[in-house]
Parts: sequence; structure tokens; C-alpha cells
Amino acid sequence: MTFENLDLLKTQAFIGGDWIDATSGASFVVSNPATGGAIATVTNCDIEDTKKAIKAADAAFKSWASWTAAQRAQILMRWRALLLENAQALAEILTAEMGKPIAEAIGEINYGASYLEWYAEEAKRAYGDVIPSTSPSSRAIVIKQPVGVCAAITPWNFPNAMLMRKAAAALAAGCTMVAKPAEDTPLSALALAVLAEKAGLPAGVLNIVPTTKAADVGLELTTNPLVRKVSFTGSTGVGKVLLQQAASTVKKVSMELGGNAPFIVFDDADIDAAVTGALASKYRNAGQTCVCANRFFVHRSVHDEFISKLSDKVAEFTVGRGDIEGNNVGPLINEAALKKVELLLASALRDGASVLVGGKKHIAGALFFEPTIVTGVRAEMEIASSEIFGPIAPVIVFDDEDDVIADANNTPYGLAAYVYTQNLSRAWRVGEALDFGMVGINEGIISSVSAPFGGVKQSGMGREGSKYGLEDYLEVKYLCMGGVR
Repeated sequence: MTFENLDLLKTQAFIGGDWIDATSGASFVVSNPATGGAIATVTNCDIEDTKKAIKAADAAFKSWASWTAAQRAQILMRWRALLLENAQALAEILTAEMGKPIAEAIGEINYGASYLEWYAEEAKRAYGDVIPSTSPSSRAIVIKQPVGVCAAITPWNFPNAMLMRKAAAALAAGCTMVAKPAEDTPLSALALAVLAEKAGLPAGVLNIVPTTKAADVGLELTTNPLVRKVSFTGSTGVGKVLLQQAASTVKKVSMELGGNAPFIVFDDADIDAAVTGALASKYRNAGQTCVCANRFFVHRSVHDEFISKLSDKVAEFTVGRGDIEGNNVGPLINEAALKKVELLLASALRDGASVLVGGKKHIAGALFFEPTIVTGVRAEMEIASSEIFGPIAPVIVFDDEDDVIADANNTPYGLAAYVYTQNLSRAWRVGEALDFGMVGINEGIISSVSAPFGGVKQSGMGREGSKYGLEDYLEVKYLCMGGVR
């Protein structure tokens, strides 16, 4: 595909305000999952390059932290404006390297830009406290200060928005950042750095280290004593490793990890609304989101109506390259992702489930898979206990409210859940009973800049977005002032 703005297509690392090659001279190829063709050859950073980036962020921290919130906000708002001005060009890069339809990619750019606006405004409200003193000669004051150098390790499925969600909060708080984008999608992060530099962000405040050496670079980011905070979005398995490593220097951490979202349709649900929500939650980004509906629990009395209407809509999807207008389901990110989807489906079929729609690779290309609905699924099947990360909707029949809550909660994960009911009492009752960090009630898209994003149990800790997201980049300091007469 062609690109609207080649100035945004950077291939070097961005460290200390400079575009540089890796110390070793190493590089790697970024490919388009829709075609298999190479897009660009990108600098492959290692531990030494990561140390340089951390030192650059540390050198920039004191000055950046001394800026007022309003001054930092001006830079972030200029950065936001540049994102919006270049939304089409950024979306083209995003679609090329990870495959999602261009309309979804543009939506992601706008979503990422919204975090810059939100935190530019929110940083001005990082209020402290005056605590009533226990002594007439002293005063107790609480202030909030930026944590320091922060590391961000971001995923491939939302390469723009996930970096923006972390960087906007960190930079607004007065922190500096070293970001390691996923090796499948480094170009989006580098393009954002181009615009940050153009917006006037001082050298060293944001650093981007693309790499295929994720374990080595991750270890440096989590153990280097100059790094005070690590924010990671990715799998639970990798998150556990990073947590162990970060413990060696007792860093602050934010972890947004895997999910296994239940989507519950009760007998009193608006079925048309439930189908609309299911389509948005399950098949957006070809099912490759951490909050995707992963298990559909449908009450027996409405099961047939729900799957009939869902099937009709799924059959209308157009699968193909994301840069071709009209296609609304793109490829999976790589061969490993495709293989996982195929294995989970095969396991379900061996255990007695049936394919209602789809069920195989799509003719559009090597990494495309048909949007699929599987019926006859039981809660104990592997396809219902694993995060699918693909366009497959497994449907489970239920009869009892208490039983479906128990089945929905029977997972080590607790990121997102969805409930469809028109009964207000049930909405409150089930919403409170579900052991998940976020619950969509009669709503299939729950992410919002103004709402806290994050999970419980093995889906992570900390929150991103909203007023709570800023707190993770601030330290609370207590000042005791004595000698007051």
C-alpha cells in the first residue's frame, strides 16, 4: 500500500531527541499481515540502546517535572492537534503493520488523541490535601509529585492508542518515558514520536526503542534503578515475569493483562441490542482485543433467536485487506495467532461443539480467518477457558442466573464482562456479582477516556484512563511543618 505522509514512516530508534541506529547496527523487517510483504526495515535495539534511552529520560526528568501542569498541557494539546491533522496518514501506517480496517484504524487514532486532551486537562487537577494536625505547632500537608522515569511496554493490537493512554498520563504528570512497542507494530509508535517532536516535546521526555529482543529489553526496563514505574499491556504470562523482575527494585507497576470476557444474554434482553453489542465486542479488530467477548452465555429461551440474528449479521461481514474500503474484518497478526484459533476450534469440535457460521481460513490470505459462530459449547471446554484472540464466538446455553454468574466468574481472569437485560434489579445484581474490573450493561463497547480501564485477579492491577489513571504516575508526599507559632 502507499502512504500519504512518508515523513511519518520512521525506521530508527528515537532516543534523547535523536533518530539513531542501534549500537550493534542490527535491524529487523516489519511485515504486512494482510499480504506478507515487507513494509520497512527497522532499528533493532538491545540492552545498550535501552540504557541510553533510560539515561536520556532520566536527564530530561528534572526539567520536565519543573514545568507547570499548564505548560505541559500546551505541548500535549499541540501533539493532539497534530495527531488529528495526520489521522489518515497514521491510520495507513497502523493498518499496514497490524491489519485492521482503515475505518477502525482512524477510530483508534482519534481515541489515542483523546487521551492527550483528557490528561492535558486532568494534570491541572492533581490536588493535594491539608490534614488537620494533631499538634498546635505543626501542619500536615500532602502534595503529589511525578514518579520519575517510566517504562511503557505496549501491544500490537492497538499500537497507537495503548501508547497514547500511557504516555499522555505519564507526561501530563511530569514523568518522562521509555517505550518499547511490540515488534510487529513499531512504526506507529515511531510516527507518534515524529509528531511529539514537532509539537515541541523536549528531548528525552519520550524515547522509543523498537526491538525483537523483548526479553532482554524488558529485563533492563524492569530492573534498571533509574526506572521508577513500569506499565505493561499484554499477556498474563509475560506480565507475571515482568512483575517478578520489577520487584527487584520495588517499582510501581500497572498491568493490563489477559481476559476471558463473558457476554451474558438473559431471557428479558433486547435481542437486537444484544446482537449489535455482540458484533462490536466480538469481531472488532478480528477479535483481537483484550476486552473481546470470549464466551457467550445465552438463556435457553432466547438462544435460537439470538444465534439466528447473530448469524445473519456475521454472514454480512466482508473479510479482506484493511486498506480496501468496505472490508470490515482484517487478518490475524501472525501465524502463531492463526494456529491458536485453529487449535481451539478443533478442540471444541472434538468435544461435541458445532460450527454454525464460518469455521475455517478465509481465501483472502494466509492469515485471514472466517468470522465464526460455534454452538453446543460447554463452559468447561478449552475454547471457553482460553483467551481466543480471534473472530470466533462460542455460544453456551444457560437456564439459571446464579449458575451463569458462577460459570462467568470461574476463570482466573477478570478484565471485562457484558450483560444484557432490561430488568433494572438484575442489572445491578449481576453487575455487582461479576468478578471483573469492567462490566458493560446493555453495551458492547465500554472503553472510554473518562472511565477507568483495568482488571482484577490475573487480568492485572492499576487503572488507565479517567482521573484514576493519573494517580498511577504520581507519588504522594507528606510534608510535616513544625515550629508553627
